[in-house]
Amino acid sequence: MVVAEDNLLVREGVLRLVADIDGLRVSASCSSYDDLLAAVDNYSPDVVITDIRMPPGHRDEGIRASNRFRTSHPDLGVLVLSQFLDAAYVLALLEDGTRGRGYLLKDHVDEVDRLARAIRTVAAGGSFIDDEVVDVLVRSQTRNVDSPLESLSARELEVLTEMATGATNAAIADSLCVSAHSVEKHASAIFAKLGLAEDFEVNRRVKAVVMFLAGRTPTASEPSPATAPGRA
Repeated sequence: MVVAEDNLLVREGVLRLVADIDGLRVSASCSSYDDLLAAVDNYSPDVVITDIRMPPGHRDEGIRASNRFRTSHPDLGVLVLSQFLDAAYVLALLEDGTRGRGYLLKDHVDEVDRLARAIRTVAAGGSFIDDEVVDVLVRSQTRNVDSPLESLSARELEVLTEMATGATNAAIADSLCVSAHSVEKHASAIFAKLGLAEDFEVNRRVKAVVMFLAGRTPTASEPSPATAPGRA
């Protein structure tokens, strides 16, 4: 694993937390975009944990590195740590697909179980979106007068929120204490009401839902991300 974070205190904190997770080993830590690219080339890690903003520009270096790794290291999982509840960053991260990509708020990094789940999910090729990010997006969209989300029932909103974090139908069923068949029915109703084509490939659902919550309904011409297991 490679950890990229320009704030020394945050970087050391992440390194200590990762050290407490069984089976994980950090090969290198760095503080800039260029150093991150070099570390990945040198160590060929399974996972990168990266901040969004780093030198030299302090803008979106972590996102750009993630997108670059799609081509240079296609099997690499990337977990982005962010202090921003901003859909634009999530969309940029998922622009070329959701396989092996995660977005976790820095406020939740000290929750070791959550951090471990996010790391292992992206390492396995799944997707992980912080549920607080999804919750904020859902609530902001439900306040919009013309939002199709207004047509969803309370239970459908719960399923939608779980769905957008990358959870599988089985995981949603366990979380909400309902049957997998019930989740499938709710998912069908959600996609019908939102005008999205039915598809039970978890990562495709994640991207479609996140894009919708950010105010962009995906069109038929948009490419589908690669199929991969979602968060369990």
